[in-house]
Amino acid sequence: MGERVRAALAAEPAAQLGAAIEAAGHPRLGEALEGGVRVSSDLAAGLGEADVAIAFATPAASLALARAAAERGVPCAVGTTGFGAGEREELERLAGKIPLVVTANFSVAVVALRFLTRRAAELLGPGYDVEIVELHHAAKVDAPSGTALELAAAVAEARGERLADRQVLARQGHTGARPAGAIGIQALRGGDNPGEHTVLFLGPGERLELVHRATTRDHFAHGALRAALWLRGKAPGRYGMEQVLGLG
Repeated sequence: MGERVRAALAAEPAAQLGAAIEAAGHPRLGEALEGGVRVSSDLAAGLGEADVAIAFATPAASLALARAAAERGVPCAVGTTGFGAGEREELERLAGKIPLVVTANFSVAVVALRFLTRRAAELLGPGYDVEIVELHHAAKVDAPSGTALELAAAVAEARGERLADRQVLARQGHTGARPAGAIGIQALRGGDNPGEHTVLFLGPGERLELVHRATTRDHFAHGALRAALWLRGKAPGRYGMEQVLGLG
């Protein structure tokens, strides 16, 4: 994703690369990039050169970047999934110091999918069963995907319910009939797939499918850069891509 963000920056006249941070011991440390930037593991120095930061990393590394950014007043766009409850709580606290966009998916089309999913759930009502299927590359370490959970949350929100009360993440053995109102989420892993999400509304004699398929990671990078540019001058707070796109 770092490479794709660099490519997006190269096509954006309103921004330029200020720093490139990698983990200590990374084989590309010291490599020269555009604009005289060198790949570094010095987070503090990198943020000193930045007006806004973009984080695509593990939850721990992204949280460390957001923490350091908050200390220096640098807005931050975070595209990381798999945060634990305590980590999410800390992000909320950090949002009291700086503007933060935190999202499971920077794709503008995925934002549209989430909007359509919520609207479909409102229109179809509780008489339709909902199943969400996501497919990602074999190296993805968290399941289900953050995007799948956000889609499920959109359904629950439209029904006036809590996702935690309705989600079903696994089925095995003699499970009995499907509970009324359940929201199923199934995760598939394999190959190098950047990400696919399918939301199925299953009713009597018919079904509606809403699908997003990613074939590259470029749209994630362009969405992250769009969010980063939007953050400049914003008040501290936790924001989502809906606000970036003017939808909420």
